Amino acid sequence: MKTTTLGFIGGGRITRIILQAFKNKSVVFDSIIVFDPDKKTSDALKKQYSEIVIAGSPETAAKQDIVFLAIHPPILMETLDKIKDVVKDESVLISLAPKITLEKMARVIPGSRLIRMIPNASSYINKGYNPVTFHGPFTDKLKQSLMEIFKLLGKTLEVDESKLEGYAIVSAMLPTYFWFQWKKMEEIAVQTGFTEKKSRKIIRATLSRSLKLYYKSGLSSDEVMDLIPVKPIGEYEEEIESIFQTKLLELYDKIKP
Repeated sequence: MKTTTLGFIGGGRITRIILQAFKNKSVVFDSIIVFDPDKKTSDALKKQYSEIVIAGSPETAAKQDIVFLAIHPPILMETLDKIKDVVKDESVLISLAPKITLEKMARVIPGSRLIRMIPNASSYINKGYNPVTFHGPFTDKLKQSLMEIFKLLGKTLEVDESKLEGYAIVSAMLPTYFWFQWKKMEEIAVQTGFTEKKSRKIIRATLSRSLKLYYKSGLSSDEVMDLIPVKPIGEYEEEIESIFQTKLLELYDKIKP
């Protein structure tokens, strides 16, 4: 299959991320059709990506060669039911939602080529880490063709479906556990006398080097953490660890099929 057209049902954050990844790589498709029920969302997306066409219904987007289901789990099944009669036999449907399994989707639209992907925000700069699972009549040639498209988003790896929600917790959402802390450190750096530009440079460089130290030094995690004797917020570590343990596993249980 020579893929020439894309459809997006849902025009929110992840659609913007994927479109930006394609734009960064100067990839051109014959058409990109996007449907979102919220006009403000559609208008904002069209303003940023003038090449897209805004559809008036999900059915229009669903008629394309590759269809991204960029919607939340609670409305995924009803959306599938709405579009099942217009999806082309040779099309590929890609769900970006957790929780709803490929087997469950296949009951609504049997015989279709289905994919689940857990998207990653860093795909915005083509540095994503996106696990995918395939279901249905995929040839090796078609898989390879699709993987070439997915690799525009960053690293793409085929995994067992049972692992997808785990990737959502430990990869896709992982930056949100730390971004606000980096931002606060930038603010503190400014308060200690650095310019905003300098503070960002210092923290970015230190984080990059710290990751290399933690993962590539050959030291154990305890040995790495012992390299700095002063731990200003050490008394709160157990509390922070407890928050991670409780909140993230609660979320994992919630999004599991």
